Amino acid sequence: MNRSVCEDISSFLVMEVLEKADALERSGRRIIHLEIGQPDFDTPECINEAAIKAMRDGKTGYTHSMGIWPLREAIAAYYEREYKVNVSPERIMVTAGSSPAMVMVFSAILGQRDTVVMPDPTYACYHKAVTFCGGKVRQVPTLEEEGFHLNIHAMRGLCDDSVAAILVNSPSNPAGSLISPEDLKALCELPPVMVSDEIYHGLVYEGRAASALEYDPDACILDGFAKRYAMTGWRLGWVVLPEHLMNLASRFQQNFIICANSMAQYAGIAALEQGKPHTERMAAEYNRRRVLLLEGLRSLGFGVSSSPAGAFYILANARHLGMDSLPLAFDILEKAGVGCAPGIDFGPGAEGYLRFSYASSVENIEEALHRLKGYLETL
Repeated sequence: MNRSVCEDISSFLVMEVLEKADALERSGRRIIHLEIGQPDFDTPECINEAAIKAMRDGKTGYTHSMGIWPLREAIAAYYEREYKVNVSPERIMVTAGSSPAMVMVFSAILGQRDTVVMPDPTYACYHKAVTFCGGKVRQVPTLEEEGFHLNIHAMRGLCDDSVAAILVNSPSNPAGSLISPEDLKALCELPPVMVSDEIYHGLVYEGRAASALEYDPDACILDGFAKRYAMTGWRLGWVVLPEHLMNLASRFQQNFIICANSMAQYAGIAALEQGKPHTERMAAEYNRRRVLLLEGLRSLGFGVSSSPAGAFYILANARHLGMDSLPLAFDILEKAGVGCAPGIDFGPGAEGYLRFSYASSVENIEEALHRLKGYLETL
């Protein structure tokens, strides 16, 4: 890795919008935050109590670099319970959130085969992680009128000998689309390594989110606690890796991460063993907000051809407003006090779109729609 590669990595534009919103709030403005995937629920108390107990019991030092064994066992039990998949705890590494896990995975995978195939649009940080690790990105366009679903034939056509991995995210960020079990199975049967980001599992409103491990025991899985347990600030995630990559990943963790937060790891056990009822209640509320925001955006003239099936985002077509998505997002923020994410952050296929998060209260969503109506009337 050299400085020139780092300089080529662009800003995470969602964070640029958030930071501008923070500046406006410091000046006295009230901003409605629909730009970032930040659950507005408190972390469930059973999880908080587990972390407090760990601190009181003196469990505040370094842990095994792969994560404490009881948490790795709890994650393995989660796969057995939710997907009927047997995963050895030896193949599970606990990480400081899923973002460093992403870099770890691509560092281990990329080599002579240096290309990763992924959808367009997709999560903004994927291609930056691949670039940082010395790889190249090849994207498969997905279309609004097709619900931003992957074209399996197009994906297969791009998988030549240079392709090291296929990366999918289901439910997806930014569109909330869901890969069907049949399509996921077809993708897992292709030669490249399957990397599946399953961070939004548990937040599904239509259909079923299958795990790539159901179809490929050697798939690489990125997951974590941030979204479905309202634990974004805890920075706790995990990765499931095939056995032949564990040694490389372990060395990466030992040298650059050391270990995940020790108290958070004990909280993670409580999340997996006691947190499901809380997740189900949060998901039911997200679904209520999804319907409200979807109907509201459509009534204001934004294009949303199909309903998002999971996560907590709506990717809305704003091309009729005649502005590129980045200046449009900042204009809405400045004039209406509503934060939204510019589509261009998620790839060229999302230019002209805006991503709205419904991980905010019904009252905030209603106020945001009211402000957006006033903003649009001024154009």
